[in-house]
Amino acid sequence: MKHLHEHQKGILAVLTAALCWSTGGIFIKLVTFDAMQISFFRGVFAALVFFIMFKKEIFYANVFTFINAAFYSAILILFVIATKTTTAANAIFLQYTAPIYVLIFEPLINKTKYEKINIITIVVCFLGMTLFFMGRISPGYQEGNIIALLSGVAYAAFLLGMRKNKKEYQFSSIFYGNIMVAVICLPSIFSIENITLKNMMMVSYLGIFQIGIAYAIFSYGLKKVYAIEASLISMIEPVLNPVWVFFGYGEVPSITAIIGGIIILAAIAVRTFAAESAFKLKSKTAD
Repeated sequence: MKHLHEHQKGILAVLTAALCWSTGGIFIKLVTFDAMQISFFRGVFAALVFFIMFKKEIFYANVFTFINAAFYSAILILFVIATKTTTAANAIFLQYTAPIYVLIFEPLINKTKYEKINIITIVVCFLGMTLFFMGRISPGYQEGNIIALLSGVAYAAFLLGMRKNKKEYQFSSIFYGNIMVAVICLPSIFSIENITLKNMMMVSYLGIFQIGIAYAIFSYGLKKVYAIEASLISMIEPVLNPVWVFFGYGEVPSITAIIGGIIILAAIAVRTFAAESAFKLKSKTAD
C-alpha cells in the first residue's frame, strides 16, 4: 500500500509538472516583451529557483555539464522565438519531434543497429511534420516553423547529452543553461519600453513556476514512476499548450497542424509502449 501511495504521488508530480509546462505558450503570447527579453527574465528567475532549491548541487560540473547547458539554452530561446512567430501549436508540436532525432542519431553515436520499429516511427513522424508546412502560410509562419524544428533538434541533443552524463550533473546543466540564456539575451533588455507590472508578473511566472519549480517537481515524480509513465504523462504538455492559447489568446491552429501533431504524438506513444513491452519481455527471458 505504501508503494502504491508513493507511486500515486509520483504520477501526480509528473502530471503537475506537465500542466505547468503546458502554460508556457499562453504567457509567451500574452507578454508584450520580444522573444529575447522574455528569455532573459525567464532564465534569470529559473536560475534563482534552482539556486535556492538545489544549493551546492548546482555547482557540480564537468565538461558535459556545459555542453548540455548550451543545448538547453538553445531549446529555451528557440522555443520562445518560435512561439512568437508561428502558432503555439506548431511551436510545441514541432519541438516534440525531438524523440525522432534521438532515434536517428543514437544508433550512430552508440554504433548500434537501427530497429525496424524506430525506422517506422521516424517515417510516420516525418510525414506528420510535413503537414505543418502545408497549412497556413502567413508571413513569418514558415520561419517560425523552422525555428521550432531547430528547437526540437536542440532538445534531442540535450536528451542525448544528458544520457551520456552522470545523474548528479543534471541540475547543474539546467542551472547553467538558464544562466547562459540570461547572458545571451542580456543586451535585449536595454531596449525594453513596456516594463509593466503585468508583464513582469508573467515572465516571473514563466521562470519560477513554468520552468524552475515544474522541473523540480518532475524530477521528484520521476523517481517514483516508471519511465514510460513519465513519458506518456508528459505528452499532456503539447496537447494542452495550444488549448490554453486558444482560450486565453484566441489563436486557432490550422487543421493540418492538429492532424500532424496527433500523428507525431501517436507514433511516439506507440513506439514508447512497444519499447517498454520489449524491454519487459527481454528482462523476463533473462530471468
